[in-house]
Amino acid sequence: MSDQRVVRPTPISGFPEWTPQVRAVEQRWLDHIRAGFESFGFASVETPSVENLDVLMAKGETSQEVYTLHRLQADAKDDSDARLGLHFDLTVPFARYVAQHFNDLTFPFKRYQMQRVWRGERPQEGRFREFTQCDIDVINVDSVPLHFDAELPRIVHGVLSGLDIPAWTLNVNNRKVLQGFYEGLGVKDPIAVIRAVDKLHKIGDDGVRRILIDEGLSTEQIDPCLALARVKGDGAHVVARVRELGVSSELLDEGLEELAFVMNDLADLPEGDVVADLSIARGLDYYTGTVYEASFDDDPGYGSICAGGRYENLAGQFIRRRLPGVGISIGLTRIFAKLVAEGRIEGGRTCPTDVMVVVPSAERRAEALRTGELLRERGFNTEVFHSTSKVGKQIQYASKKGIPFVWFPPFEEGGEHEVKDMEQGGQAVADPAIWDPRG
Repeated sequence: MSDQRVVRPTPISGFPEWTPQVRAVEQRWLDHIRAGFESFGFASVETPSVENLDVLMAKGETSQEVYTLHRLQADAKDDSDARLGLHFDLTVPFARYVAQHFNDLTFPFKRYQMQRVWRGERPQEGRFREFTQCDIDVINVDSVPLHFDAELPRIVHGVLSGLDIPAWTLNVNNRKVLQGFYEGLGVKDPIAVIRAVDKLHKIGDDGVRRILIDEGLSTEQIDPCLALARVKGDGAHVVARVRELGVSSELLDEGLEELAFVMNDLADLPEGDVVADLSIARGLDYYTGTVYEASFDDDPGYGSICAGGRYENLAGQFIRRRLPGVGISIGLTRIFAKLVAEGRIEGGRTCPTDVMVVVPSAERRAEALRTGELLRERGFNTEVFHSTSKVGKQIQYASKKGIPFVWFPPFEEGGEHEVKDMEQGGQAVADPAIWDPRG
C-alpha cells in the first residue's frame, strides 16, 4: 500500500463549480448574452486577470478586496510580483485598456467583456470570491451622448428577458439628482450622504438617519433626504414628486432632465420592468450621472443582479485626455448560482457529442477513425470509442453520456454503415457522407 498522503477533495468556499450538465446551461447563457451584446454592435475585448495594484486602486476600493499576487517559492528578496493583483471588476481594467490602446480604437468605443473576477470578501449567499461578470461599456472622447444611458438598460432588458429567471426590476436614478438635492438643502458633504443613502435597503430609514446625524445633518435636512429616497415611479411622476419637495439647484435640474430623458426613451418597454427609483445611489464615488441597479422582485435582499452607471473620467486617470463613459454589468454567477441552489436549472447533456463511432475490432479501427473524421467535416461533434471493448460496453458508454446517436462502421470489408438512435431505439443503414438525423 502506498504511503503517499491523501489530500481530501473539498470545495473551496466562494469558488463555485458545476457539473458538466449544469456547465452546459451556463455556456448557453453566455452565448445568449454575447449575442445580445453583439446585436447592438458591441465588440469583445479581454484583459489579463492581473493588473498593477495602482490601476486596481484607481477606483477607490479598499485593498482588502484585492487578491495580491505572490509566488509560493519566491525568494524573500524578490518582490517583483508584490504590486500585482487579480482584478475585482472589469471596469477599471477596461479603462486602463482604453488609455493604453487609445490610438488604435474608434470612438465612441463600445465593448463587451465577459470574464471571471476575484474579490477577497466573506462568501455568503449571492457573494463569491470568484465569479463571472458580463459588462458592456461605452467610452468616448470629451462626452458620451445621453442616448447610451438609455441604450444600455435596453440591451440588458432584452438579454435578461431571454433567460428563464425569476421576475426582476431594473431601477434607474441619477447621481446629479441626489447631489443637487443635497446641495440645495445646504449639506456640506453630499457624497457622504450618498454613501449613507446607498445603505438604505440594508439598514432602513432609522439606520440611515443615525448615520446622517453623525454627519452633522439637522432634522430639517434629514427628513427631505429620506423623502427623496422614497420617490419611485415613471419619469414624469418622479420629476413632479421631487419638485413637490421644494428643493432647487442647477445640478438637480440637470439631473432630473437627464433622468426624464432616459425613462422616456425606455417608455416602450413593459410597464414596471424599468423604474426610476431615487433610493438607488451606487456608493462608488466615481459615478457622476445615471446609475442602474436590478434585483429580483421576490428576493430584493439577495443583492443586485445587474448594476452600473455613468463615470466622467475613469479612463482619463491613465492618459491626458478626457474619456467619460457609461457601463452596466450583469452578475451572471450571482443569478445562475441562485437558480442552481433552488433546483431551477434543468441540466443539459453531459457532453457535446452528437455521434459516437463504435470500434468493431483493432483491424477495423482505421475505418472507424475515417468515419469519425467524415462526420466531423459535416459538422457533427463526433468521438470514436477509445478501445476495442465489447460492442455492448461501447453502447453503454454512449448511453451514460447521453450521446444521441451511435454509429456502426462496417464490421467486415464490404459491409454497410448503420446508425442507432439512442432516444428512439431504431437502427438503420446510413451513409456518413449524406446522413442527416433531421430527415
